[in-house]
This record gives sequence, C-alpha cells and structure tokens, in this order.
Amino acid sequence: MAETERAQIYLLTPPDLDLEVFPGQLARVLDAHDIACLRLTLATQDEDRLSRAADQLREIAHARDVALVIDNHVGLVERLGLDGVHLTDGARSVRAARKALGPDAIVGAYCGASRHDGMSAGEAGADYVAFGPVGDTALGDGSRAEADLFAWWSEMIEVPVVAEGALDRDTALGLGETTDFYAVGEEIWSAEDPAAALGALLDGLV
Repeated sequence: MAETERAQIYLLTPPDLDLEVFPGQLARVLDAHDIACLRLTLATQDEDRLSRAADQLREIAHARDVALVIDNHVGLVERLGLDGVHLTDGARSVRAARKALGPDAIVGAYCGASRHDGMSAGEAGADYVAFGPVGDTALGDGSRAEADLFAWWSEMIEVPVVAEGALDRDTALGLGETTDFYAVGEEIWSAEDPAAALGALLDGLV
C-alpha cells in the first residue's frame, strides 16, 4: 500500500442482531464515518432470517454507496442483490465462488495467519484477503496474524489485505502502514453509541 494511502474501514455486523434496533444503529455509523464495505456476518444458517436482514441492510448500505457482502452464502448473493461474498475457509472456495458470481462480484477470503492460504486465495481470484485475529482473543486456536505478515504482504503482494479480529487502537496504529482495511465489528456494537465508539477507536488513524 502506498504511503499516501490510508486504511479504510470494513464494517462487520454482529453475529446476532435485532432488526428493530440494528438498522438504525447501522445508519448512524454509516452517516458518521466513511465505510468502504459492510459484511453480513450472522451466525444463523436460517435463510429466511438472513434474507430479512440482508434486505434491510442492503437498502441502508446502497443508499450510502456502501457495498454489502455476506459470509459464505454464495447462493444468496445474486438472489438478495448483494455485492459479493466473504469466504471463511481460506482459498478453498474462491475459484468456485468466482465462477458462480462472475468477474464483477466481490469475493474475499479469510486466511487466518497463513501466508500460503493468502497467496493461494489471491491466485484463485480473491479481491482481498483477510488475516487475523490481529489481537488477543479466546476464540480460535490461539494463533495471531502478526504485524510482520502484513508488512511482508504489503511489500510483496498487490491483492488488498484486511486486518480482522480483536482489533484495538494500539494494534491499529501498528498496522496503519501495511493494511488496506481495518475490519471492525463487535469492537463497537456493544457500545451505547457505536458511531462514537468507532470514532474513538480510529481517531487519527484513517
């Protein structure tokens, strides 16, 4: 990433959300901050619930020229009028997703802390690769995507990179020159004012 560029915000929804409350919160965050992309990350596999959430969030996001992608559900992208898919299994599904969705859809891949998976995803046609977690979390196997991975990637690979998982201000500061996107989600949604929480997290960074 060129030194004159700044990392953008890649916003994640909570894994469970109240459709009576969340759309208003989301609208306030999108109005207060420049968001590059929104990702629907619901834990449910219920297609009716996913569809209802996607319909509401798509309207809010697209009214503000923000792309909306969904975790893993390649088959729902075109049906729900979404902009693409985020795959959580590294490089394994990228080629099939690209073939199914065509060249214009967004296809992203979460690759943990694996440089090899990231390179494979890029070669298979991913528009971006996400590495993480970048901070301390009880989730996963305890591994972290360290700063040197982002530094190497930014120097060697042209595919945009996302820093995702347990992001805090200190970590964000350390990655400011080497990541293209900060993925922010549960770090802000538990706050009383998520828009203000995002502002505090990223003040001076972007």
